[in-house]
Amino acid sequence: MSFRKVVRQSKFRHVFGQPVKTDQCYDDIRVSRVTWDSTFCAVNPSFVAIIVEASGGGAFLVLPLHKTGRIDKSYPTVCGHTGPVLDIDWCPHNDHVIASGSEDCTVMVWQIPENGLSQPLTEPVVVLEGHSKRVGIVTWHPTARNVLLSAGCDNVVLIWNVGTAEELYRLDGLHPDLIYSVSWSRDGSRFCTACKDKSVRVIDPRRGTVVAEKERAHEGARPMRAIFLADGKIFTTGFSRMSERQLALWDTENLEEPMGLQELDSSNGALLPFYDPDTNVVYVCGKGDSSIRYFEITEEPPYIHFLNTFTSKEPQRGMGWMPKRGLDVNKCEIARFYKLHERKCEPIIMTVPRKSDLFQDDLYPDTAGPEAAMEAEEWVAGRTAGPVLVSLRQAYVPSKQRDLKVNRRTLLHDSRATNATGATTPPSTPPAAPASTRFSAPPVLGSGNTTGGRLDEVLQEVAALRALVAEQGQRISRLEEQLSRLENGHAGPRWHPVLLALAGPAAAGDPAVARNDRAVAALLGLLLCLALGLALAWHHLCRLSAGRYHPRPLGRRALELLRGQWHRLRSAERPAVTLGDRDGEAATVRDEEEELMPWSLERRPQRDEQEEDEQEEDEKDEDEEEEAEAAAEGRERPLSEGEVAGGSAEALLSDLHAFSGTAAWGDARPHVTAL
Repeated sequence: MSFRKVVRQSKFRHVFGQPVKTDQCYDDIRVSRVTWDSTFCAVNPSFVAIIVEASGGGAFLVLPLHKTGRIDKSYPTVCGHTGPVLDIDWCPHNDHVIASGSEDCTVMVWQIPENGLSQPLTEPVVVLEGHSKRVGIVTWHPTARNVLLSAGCDNVVLIWNVGTAEELYRLDGLHPDLIYSVSWSRDGSRFCTACKDKSVRVIDPRRGTVVAEKERAHEGARPMRAIFLADGKIFTTGFSRMSERQLALWDTENLEEPMGLQELDSSNGALLPFYDPDTNVVYVCGKGDSSIRYFEITEEPPYIHFLNTFTSKEPQRGMGWMPKRGLDVNKCEIARFYKLHERKCEPIIMTVPRKSDLFQDDLYPDTAGPEAAMEAEEWVAGRTAGPVLVSLRQAYVPSKQRDLKVNRRTLLHDSRATNATGATTPPSTPPAAPASTRFSAPPVLGSGNTTGGRLDEVLQEVAALRALVAEQGQRISRLEEQLSRLENGHAGPRWHPVLLALAGPAAAGDPAVARNDRAVAALLGLLLCLALGLALAWHHLCRLSAGRYHPRPLGRRALELLRGQWHRLRSAERPAVTLGDRDGEAATVRDEEEELMPWSLERRPQRDEQEEDEQEEDEKDEDEEEEAEAAAEGRERPLSEGEVAGGSAEALLSDLHAFSGTAAWGDARPHVTAL
């Protein structure tokens, strides 16, 4: 499986959102509480308009972008409607013209002064009346000048020519129920609508016909929205039958099945999509949510690729979207939202992290400019044209740091040229220098020129640095040559790596350090020789003793001796042991001692002879004592014949008992004869 399938490559993967500081927000604004699924906010490069609460009718606030901070309650508003304002939209071809739709069934177009409002604006430029119920949607044509679309709760879509205040087209009967959203195509030849009957329709306004229709695009009964993409596809947001929020992508050529369908969550807020045609990124904001999700639309499945989510703490009541030409291209800003809180408007900046300070062509292709591609009459006549594109490079301002660098180089170059021109003495040709220290000599400067003196000092320092670099280069080359000789074996016998590591600094360092290193190397060599001599002596001793002193048999015999001692200790705990077994164990111990310690054999014969002599002397003493006792008993009284006869039998029996005891005693002492 390829790596691309694991992690999809996209330059917008790391887009992150960041709210501005508190002092750059618009505070103390009473956002409208009307229960209508509108954005309640419209933004262009000059102004931000917010629908606010108003008594006695409808009003919206128009603020210059730079007027941040706390907004006074007495700040002037646009308050010409007699009912609450439901939707507002800035003209794409004039940053000072805004249209508004209201519950009073009218559409009004307003002209905002250059510096904003200084007093309440109550007189619109034009009032468009044609709806029988409240007007909930107003949107301008993307390429034709002064063409405005409005849709109301009377299920009618009206297209106006604002320049003449006349109705161009009235599309009645195409929608059987309430219209939730309307979106123009890129060239303005068609528009798509999302209706309460769960259908998405593609309509040609000049013909007044439905080009394509998809019934039950989303099964849920909650509001859904549809927008046209740059390539003609339709992106929709809605709800499933189980009230789960969904995203879908549709091909207008085949609306039978969606190209892509994704489920987000089970929240109940309507999803408001915002589309950037230059980057093909769709931003989805839910009313009542505290997050903004953004997706990238591509030509490869699954077509809708999730990028990231911006999350904040406060829920959003509405959202404004800045056109591309109002962004700060110096900070790689690709989108800017104006999030409406209950009492505040907070800008949120979407940025692509880039390290370069240059203009990013891939992030900012040519975008739709403020110029209209055609007039309203041309569009009515059947002409179709895309938006007039402009480059955002003109809005790019190089950083001051780069300007300072460029100016510094220019000043240095100009000073050299001026000094060379004003010098009275022609420049002398310096002698040829070595290749490692060669540099271009400056012209001879006047003695009173301060700049020339500084240049001389700088050039001298540069020459010294070059000489130092050349010396270090030669030293490095010598070390590399020595190392190569050592590795190839051309520098004599191969030394131990420790000796080479110690001798390395001596070849390139201080002579005193070299002497110390040589002394340490000599000591290490002496220690190695001593260790080698000890090993040879041990080997010779093992050969002379037929392997008796080899570590392996010695260890084996010691282990066997310890094992025998362990068995004897265990046998000592047993209840009865015969004398013969003890003699066998003693003999075994003696054999093991002889095998483990052969030098004890010389002392053993002497010890055995001494033990035999002591045993003989003990036996003689005992015999003498027995004879003396028998003689004493005989002298005490004479014996009769019966006693003699009986005594002879008793004496024989006692002799037998004595013989048996003597034999048993002889078994215990093997060197004494029993009889």
